[in-house]
Amino acid sequence: MNQTPGLQGDGSPESSPELRLPRPVDSSRERWGRRRGSGRAFGSAPGARWAAARVRGCSKQLRASEQASGGLQVAGWGTMRPGEERPVEGGACVGVSELELLKLRAAERIEEAAERLWALSRAIWSEPELAYEEHHAHGVLTRFFEREPPAASWAVQPHYQLPTAFRAEWESPGGRAQSAAPRPLHLGFLCEYDALPGIGHACGHNLIAEVGAAAALGVKGALEGLPGASPPVKVIVLGTPAEEDGGGKIDLIEAGAFKNLDVVFMAHPSQENAAYLPDVAEHDMTVKYYGKASHAAAYPWEGVNALDAAVLAYNNLSVLRQQMKPAWRTHGIIKNGGVKPNIIPCYSELIYYFRAPSMKELQVLTKKAEDCFRAAALATGCTVEIKGGAHDYYNVLPNKSLWKAYIENGKKLGIDFISEDATLNGPSGSTDFGNVTFVVPGIHPYFYIGSDALNHTEQYTAAAGSQEAQFYTLRTAKALAMTALDVIFKPELLERIREDFKLKLQEEQFLNKVE
Repeated sequence: MNQTPGLQGDGSPESSPELRLPRPVDSSRERWGRRRGSGRAFGSAPGARWAAARVRGCSKQLRASEQASGGLQVAGWGTMRPGEERPVEGGACVGVSELELLKLRAAERIEEAAERLWALSRAIWSEPELAYEEHHAHGVLTRFFEREPPAASWAVQPHYQLPTAFRAEWESPGGRAQSAAPRPLHLGFLCEYDALPGIGHACGHNLIAEVGAAAALGVKGALEGLPGASPPVKVIVLGTPAEEDGGGKIDLIEAGAFKNLDVVFMAHPSQENAAYLPDVAEHDMTVKYYGKASHAAAYPWEGVNALDAAVLAYNNLSVLRQQMKPAWRTHGIIKNGGVKPNIIPCYSELIYYFRAPSMKELQVLTKKAEDCFRAAALATGCTVEIKGGAHDYYNVLPNKSLWKAYIENGKKLGIDFISEDATLNGPSGSTDFGNVTFVVPGIHPYFYIGSDALNHTEQYTAAAGSQEAQFYTLRTAKALAMTALDVIFKPELLERIREDFKLKLQEEQFLNKVE
C-alpha cells in the first residue's frame, strides 16, 4: 500500500508536521473560466482571527449565562434559552444572535479539523477505486469517525447495507435525554468516494467525502457546546459508494437507509458556485443484435448482418435528434461490431445513455429510442435484446427554501454564486442523489475548487488533489453546516422545506413508486 504524508501505515488520517494546509487564497487571485466567484472563509483568510476571537468570547458568554433572552425556537423542541446576549469587552458580541454565534462556532470547529480533513481527502485521492470496490476509501472514512475526538463520540456501522457503505451517527445530549422527549431531528450528510476508470478522482469525489465529513463535524461541534439542554438532533453521515456506475444511493434507499431522515446535505465540486443545477434523469440501455454468420465474399446472402442492425440503429437515433427537445440527450457507442471483415457479423452490441429533465420526459424519450432499435432489427432480419441498466437515475428535485438558505449562508462566507438564470440554463449531468430527493428533502450544491479544468479530465484529477482546493472545500462545508443549523433552529424554514418537497413530488405524481 502506498502511504501518503500525514497518514498512518493503515491509511488513516492523522496530524503530521509534514502535512500543512496552504496559506489562505486571496479572493483577488481566484481565477475562473466562464463563471466567476470570490470570497473568504472563517479561519482561512484575513479577518479569521477576528472571527475566531468572536466565537471564543461569545461562546464563553453563552456558557456563563443561563438567563432567558426570549430564546430561539428549535424545530421539534420548543424554545431554546441559552442565555442573554450581553456585550463583552470590545463589544464583540453586540448585535450578534445566538444562532449566528453557533454558526461561527461550527466554522471554527471545521477549521480546527482542517489538517485531519485534508489528510482524509488525500488518502482517498491517492488510491482511486471504482464503484463498489472502494475498500481503502471506506476504511479511511470509518476510521476517521471512529477516532474522532472525544473517543467514541460517533457510533459507526462500518458495513451499512453494502460492503463499502457506512453510517456514522452522533446524537445530541438533548436527543438522548429521556424517552418522553420529542423525536430528534435527523440530518444526513452524504459522502461519495468512488473514482473513474483510468483517470482517478476526476470528478472530485474525495472532496465530496471531505465536505460531508467536515459539515457534520461543524454541526456536532456547534451543538455539543450549548449550555444546558441541547435540541434533540441526530447527525448522520452516510458513506454512499458507486455514484459513477451502479447507483449506490439507490441500493441504500431500497435497503431503508434514508428512512426517517428529515433533510440531507452534500456538495459536488465543479467550475462554479451554484446552490442548484438541474441534474437530469438518466436511463441506460444495452442493445444486442443477433444475426447469422456467413462468408462475406463467397455467400454473403446466407448471412444476417448484426453490424448492419447496429449501424441502422445508430443512424435511426441520429435522425431522431431532429425531433428531440433541446434538453434531451442521447449518447452511445458500438461496443461490439464483429470479429473479421470476411465474416458477416452474427452479433453486435450498443450501449446508450438517455437523459431528460424529468422522469416523465425520459420515459417518452426511451420509448422513441426503443422503436429505433426495434426498427433496425426488423429491417435487417436480426433479433434484438434491449436491457435497461440496474437503476434509473432520477432528476434532482430542487428545494428552493433549502437552497436559498444555503445561498444566504454562503454569501456570509464570501461565496459568489452564479445567477439563477445561469443555474437553470447551465450544463448538467446525472446523479443518484436525484433518487434521494424523491424520498427526503435535500440539497446538492456545486462549488468551485480553484481550477478552470472540467470534470472527468486528467486536469481535474490534479485539481481535486491540490492544496488550493482545500480553501474552497472547507468554505463549502461551513456553508452546509450553517444551513443545517438554520434547519435546526428555524421551524418555519423546516416547514417550508417540507412543503417544497411535497409540491415537487406532486409535479412528479406519475411515478408509482421510487426505487
